[in-house]
Amino acid sequence: MAYSVKVPAVGESINEVTVANWIRQNGDMVRMDEVIAELESEKATFELTAPVAGKLMVKKHKGESVPVGEIVCEIEESAVASSPTASAPVKTETPAPTATVKPTGGIKEMKVPAVGESINEVTISSWLKKDGDLVRLDEVIAEVESDKATFELPAEANGILRIVAKAKETLPIGGLICRIELADVPASPSPSSVQQLTSPASTPKVESAAATNYAAGHPSPAAAKILDEKGVAASTVSGSGPGGRVTKEDAAKATPAAPAKQPSSSGRGKRSEKMTSLRKTISKRLVAVKNETAMLTTFNEVDMKPVMDLRARYKDKFKEKYGVGLGFMSFFTRAVCVALKEWPAVNAQINGDEVVYHEYCDISIAVSTPRGLVVPVIRNAEQLAFHEIEAEIARLAGRGREGKLSIDEMTGGTFSITNGGVFGSMLSTPILNPPQSAILGMHNIVERPVVKDGQIVIRPVMYLALSYDHRIVDGRESVSFLVKVKELLEDPGRLVLEI
Repeated sequence: MAYSVKVPAVGESINEVTVANWIRQNGDMVRMDEVIAELESEKATFELTAPVAGKLMVKKHKGESVPVGEIVCEIEESAVASSPTASAPVKTETPAPTATVKPTGGIKEMKVPAVGESINEVTISSWLKKDGDLVRLDEVIAEVESDKATFELPAEANGILRIVAKAKETLPIGGLICRIELADVPASPSPSSVQQLTSPASTPKVESAAATNYAAGHPSPAAAKILDEKGVAASTVSGSGPGGRVTKEDAAKATPAAPAKQPSSSGRGKRSEKMTSLRKTISKRLVAVKNETAMLTTFNEVDMKPVMDLRARYKDKFKEKYGVGLGFMSFFTRAVCVALKEWPAVNAQINGDEVVYHEYCDISIAVSTPRGLVVPVIRNAEQLAFHEIEAEIARLAGRGREGKLSIDEMTGGTFSITNGGVFGSMLSTPILNPPQSAILGMHNIVERPVVKDGQIVIRPVMYLALSYDHRIVDGRESVSFLVKVKELLEDPGRLVLEI
């Protein structure tokens, strides 16, 4: 019987995914819970595991877009025998608890160990054992990935595994990974606790994990992104991870092959590259915004001297006390939150025939990454202090550049801020981030002559742009909102004192 594997629901508003990579190939024999493919949505990359053991039949090819709920592959369960009389090769599995296993009543909690200086959290890359499996001391039960390397997690005792942290879950150092119900186990598996399957040579073989590891030569999702950006084939990279898996560190060290020389007399060469799933999604969304909203942009200018003076005066003490730098984004985020409270339509969105007003400020911050623009969200920004905003921005930006942002971290924003000034932009008209109704564009700071108290003086000036959906935000509200932001930035003491 063939088991249909469908694209799972992967997040709010995501209707389709792209098959980024098949880790197992058409016709391969796969094990239950084995990673068989990597799927990529507009916001994240995630692994697809086999729900049953059997023969893989690929239905959607690499690079193909598949709607949520549609079949991506099938697994022929009958290809792996379920009884001793069926044909299959000899296979030795971890023995299930039997009468020879004697529980002692104790519990061993396994926590995330310290894995290196400056590493504060890790991600459970994959479980090599299932919940309820019998594990032995020092047996590898999971793969754990930090931002620098992937390493194996060995069992710290004999007993029954009880999984606490699921695959792809991120845990802090010291966080609880699993529990082991302590038990006395035999030195080697007894015949009664080992499943043996026999097969003639004509039947497709299911190789044991000891003989062939499916991870060999296959990159982790983070490594795959780096290799794609470099144009390096994963098969040419030697993996240093568990089972020969190509880690992010391996990918970073990989060197692109020299391009083949093309004969050309005029030097007018060209090349074509397939658009990534993220780039295709960004394109669709940008065109949809232009076609489906009444987008308009209003501008103003801000004298940044008060903020720059305040920052220069306290940035060293700020970093010494809180451990994060004092940047401009925290000032803008706080100013935006105050202005949104005063002009709630700018923080609202259209839902069918209704207008949804948010009584909180979830601020989306645009971050440029090698794969494209991502927009992670600072939750309840109106409740955060300056140092908390700076710390959250640094955390989200780092995860974005490493390709580790989760779907939850990039959905649900109520208002966006984008800073083209970091690239030298003087002025722009930012495009809305649907279903939000407005976005603030920051730009570079340039010394300009301005009139102050009847005198021409030189001041550091930034042009601000507010793009908004005119269907829900009127001109009075948009202009007043931007003026409020300007006033708060030109008198930052009001932000600190909350007046």
